[in-house]
Amino acid sequence: MPDEPVDEIPETLATYLRLRGLPLSRAAKRRRRRRGEQEGSKPFAKGRDPHLLGDALDALTAASGWKPQLEREELTLNWEEIAGADNAAHSHIETFAEGTVVVRCDSTARGTQMRMMRAAFLTRIVHLYPEAGVKEIRFFGPDVPSWKHGSRRVQGRGPRDTYG
Repeated sequence: MPDEPVDEIPETLATYLRLRGLPLSRAAKRRRRRRGEQEGSKPFAKGRDPHLLGDALDALTAASGWKPQLEREELTLNWEEIAGADNAAHSHIETFAEGTVVVRCDSTARGTQMRMMRAAFLTRIVHLYPEAGVKEIRFFGPDVPSWKHGSRRVQGRGPRDTYG
């Protein structure tokens, strides 16, 4: 006990009494109440104003690491804003994979036209959705059977007259 400062002895005694289930002395209750009023929150103190719900949600998504995924979803929902009404009516975003956006078009001609405008689309995406992590856009025509699987393939003759 001689090592402890004089201020900590009453607190230690109060903790001991509280743990044993014994009542605190009147002086200890007064000290505790006075100390609580000094450290407690006051109704008009700084930092007590409510925050906007949008700000709280932004902080939550940033802390949870959801921001890139939410921006990719928002990009998908707002594809018309990026591609324009006419292009968006004939195309849709199919997938996101490692910074690449895959867009499926209704026709091969539409896919070729949009491929020529790739730089403009990519610039708009990076400007509007920087957290999405988009680095490349690929445009494909309608889904037709293909024997080419994967992003890497070997050149060759491919399937010939195998359907009899």
